[in-house]
Amino acid sequence: MSQNATTKPLAGVRVIEMGQLLAGPFCARILAEFGAEVIKIEPPKKGDPLRVWRAVLDETKTSLWWYVQSRNKKSITLDMNNPAASGIVKQLIAKSDVLVENFKPGTMEKWGLSWDEVHKANPATVMTRVSGWGQNGPYKDKAGYGSIGESMGGIRYITGYPDRPPVRAGISLGDSLAGMWGAMGTLMAIYHRDARGGQGQVVDVALNEATFALMEGMLPEYDKLGIIRERTGAAMPGISPSNTYRCKDGKYMVIAGNGDSVFKRFMYAIERNDLAEDPTLANNNDRVQQDHILDEAIAAWTSVRTYDEAFEILSKADVPVGPIYTIADIAADPHYQARGMIQEFELPGIGKIKIPGIMPKLSETPGETEWLGPTLGEHNREIYGDLLGLDEATLQEWAKTGLI
Repeated sequence: MSQNATTKPLAGVRVIEMGQLLAGPFCARILAEFGAEVIKIEPPKKGDPLRVWRAVLDETKTSLWWYVQSRNKKSITLDMNNPAASGIVKQLIAKSDVLVENFKPGTMEKWGLSWDEVHKANPATVMTRVSGWGQNGPYKDKAGYGSIGESMGGIRYITGYPDRPPVRAGISLGDSLAGMWGAMGTLMAIYHRDARGGQGQVVDVALNEATFALMEGMLPEYDKLGIIRERTGAAMPGISPSNTYRCKDGKYMVIAGNGDSVFKRFMYAIERNDLAEDPTLANNNDRVQQDHILDEAIAAWTSVRTYDEAFEILSKADVPVGPIYTIADIAADPHYQARGMIQEFELPGIGKIKIPGIMPKLSETPGETEWLGPTLGEHNREIYGDLLGLDEATLQEWAKTGLI
C-alpha cells in the first residue's frame, strides 16, 4: 500500500465489481486508480476472459492488457450460478458503497440481485449498471457490445472516407466511453448520497448512448436543417482548415489552423499572404465554403518540405501541428515521460513493464498504480476471511465444492 493511499480522493470507498471484459471493469478501474477498494468477482478457474485476450505474456499466460485494466483491484472468485452465491454477494454489498455490473439486463435479477434486493441489502449502495441498451426500452434484451454501441450511437457512420465503407477506431471505444460515463455517474451518485444526505441509486449507462452523447450538434442540425453529417476522411467537418497533410519525406502531419487568428498566422507562415488577407476567409463559416482551396494550398506547401522543416516553421508561428504517433513514438516521447504517462512497474518474476500513467492529474490527491492486475482469486482469504469473517474451514469447503 502506498504512503498516500489514505489521502486519495476515493479512499474509504468500497466497490464490488461484477462483470467482465471492458465497460464495467473500465468504470471500476477508474475508481480503483483514485483510491477506491475495488473487489472484482470472477468465475472460479477461468476468471474474466480479458485475462487471456490480445497479446499474452508467455511466462504468466496472462494478457498484458489485464495488468493495466485491472490494476489496483482485488480478485475473488465466486460461482454465480451456485444458489449460495447471491447471499454472499449481499454480505459484501452490506459492507460496500458501490456495485458495478455490466451483464445483460435480467442477469442480476436471475441471480437474486435486482436493484430492490441490492437496495434492501444496503440502502446506501450505488448500483452502476452498464449494458448494451440500458435497463429499459424495446432493445434492452438484445445483446450489445461496444462495436454495436458505436455503430448505432452515430460515430461509425461519420468515420472514414466518403467513398468507402464506415470504419472503426482501433480500440474498444464504445466500451471505454461507457465505462467513463459510468464512473462519472457513480461519483455524482456518491456525492448526492454523502453531501446531500441522499440514499443509493441506480446509475444506468447504455453503450449506444455513451457514444451518442459525444455527437456534438448533429441532432439539432438534422432536426432543424435536415443535415446528415457524412464521412469526411481526415478533415474535420465544419471547421477549416483542419486536416492531415503529407510531407516530402512521406510523413504525415495534422494541422489545426481553424481559429480565425490562428488561420492568419498559418497563412502568413506558409507565405500565402493573399489567403491571410482575403476577407472572404476571415471567419470559419466562410472558410468552410472554400476549404478545398485551402487544403490544396496547404498540401502544396507541405509536399515540398520534410516533416521537420514544416513543423519548425509552423511551431514558430504558434500554429497547432503534430505528427501521427504510433505507440513506439508515444513510448519514446519526452513530453509523455515528463508528464508521468509512461511508467515502469515491477511485474513479479518477470521484471519491469511499461504501463500508461493515470488520468486525470490531481494536484493534491493524485491517482496511482499500487499493483498490477491480480492473479485469479488472489484476495479470497482477505475478503472472505478478514472482511466477512469466515473461517479457514469454510473457505476450504467452498473451494472443494467449486463455489469459489
